[in-house]
Amino acid sequence: MTGDPTAQLRRGVAEPCVLALLRDRPRYGWELAETLGDRGLVASIGTLYPLLARLRGQGLVETFEQTSDAGPNRRYYRLTDAGRRELEGFRSRWADFRTTVDDLLEGEHA
Repeated sequence: MTGDPTAQLRRGVAEPCVLALLRDRPRYGWELAETLGDRGLVASIGTLYPLLARLRGQGLVETFEQTSDAGPNRRYYRLTDAGRRELEGFRSRWADFRTTVDDLLEGEHA
């Protein structure tokens, strides 16, 4: 394997993880970055904003601004109906994928 395999895994799951965080409530960018960063899923806020822009461009999230007591207005992100469908589709595919990888790693293969 070349490169950092963990970094490759992170890139592959970062978008659905953002969608999952937005499933229950809107969040602002810094909050998303902290949550994902604490779990080792994004390296920095600088990598999160391009990802959010892609999700917005795909119609999976939308934004709105809200005033903040702590300073300037904050841009919040919320899941669209298309984003909810994408997340549910990923969850279904992920379960099958995870089972296949686990089986191979545990030696349960033909």
